[in-house]
Amino acid sequence: MNTTIMLFLVQDGVTNGAIYALLGLALVLVFAVTRVILIPQGEFVTYGALTYASLSAGEMPGTAKLAVAMGVVAMGLDLFAGRRSLHLRGLARAFAINIVLPSAIFALTYGLAGRHPPIAINFTLSLLIVAVIGLFLYRIAFQPIAHTSVLVLLIASVGCHLALQGFGLVFFGAEGQRGPPISDATFSIGALRFTGQSIAVYAMTVAFIAGLWLFFGLTLYGKALRATAINRLGARLVGIRTTLSGQIAFLLASVIGAVSGILIVPITTLYYDTGFLIGLKGFIAAIIGGLVSYPLTAIAALVVGSVEAFSSFYASNFKEVIVFTLILPVLVLRSLAAPAVEEEKD
Repeated sequence: MNTTIMLFLVQDGVTNGAIYALLGLALVLVFAVTRVILIPQGEFVTYGALTYASLSAGEMPGTAKLAVAMGVVAMGLDLFAGRRSLHLRGLARAFAINIVLPSAIFALTYGLAGRHPPIAINFTLSLLIVAVIGLFLYRIAFQPIAHTSVLVLLIASVGCHLALQGFGLVFFGAEGQRGPPISDATFSIGALRFTGQSIAVYAMTVAFIAGLWLFFGLTLYGKALRATAINRLGARLVGIRTTLSGQIAFLLASVIGAVSGILIVPITTLYYDTGFLIGLKGFIAAIIGGLVSYPLTAIAALVVGSVEAFSSFYASNFKEVIVFTLILPVLVLRSLAAPAVEEEKD
């Protein structure tokens, strides 16, 4: 290996690591607030990428229909939960979020599909569709069992992953898709060649990390999320709605996943089940970060991306094995160092 090849591998590792950092941060956020190990994070990646690719190809994405259907189910759950004390204001709010919002997004998507709108509009529509799906996923699958054990939440997460993956096969088929790049610009620094898409990956990663830092540090909702992550019972006692915190966490996770997918799909061909493997690599970074540390998760993601890049050069047939092996020493060390504690009772 010469210096030029090493620089190319480092560049690829940093690009992949930036994507894994976004996914790892989303997983840490959701687990800290809701105790849910969000296995469907990979499906948010797939849905965002393939929805964007479908809109760019002039097709109507099935995810817009799924958002409407999930909104109807969520509305039914809200009506059932509040059947004994229905208030007009609460009913109007539930109707606006569960019915009006996804229907408006569906109508806008239907009206623009086939007209080849600009990339910025396809980008925004894809984010809106996946964000709504993430919001309704929490309401339907996790909010009713929010106070159960982590094991029950994990089983529900696996079920959601399998269901969403099946819907992905129905909506997008078994064939892979690619989307147009956000920017066609290219420039070189020495032997390295940078594209507008790779710069967008770096810029989005830095922007999300900075945005999350400002959100958690300066906004009221961000502070509520932090309080819920530290102590759910204490947060409820001081008047913080942990249900709303869970909805915000899933909304942020779905947006981060969709952005990651849109950034990836111009670089590589994505299939309906590709997101699961990508999400697992973000999960490795989150585990190394202990599912609590955002900076350590971001650093671990860059390590995972670099190990993957160098493994693909030296032993491409075993690169996935090498990457997933990174988690073993971390789990062993944490199991030896962590004291045995009982699960918190809410």
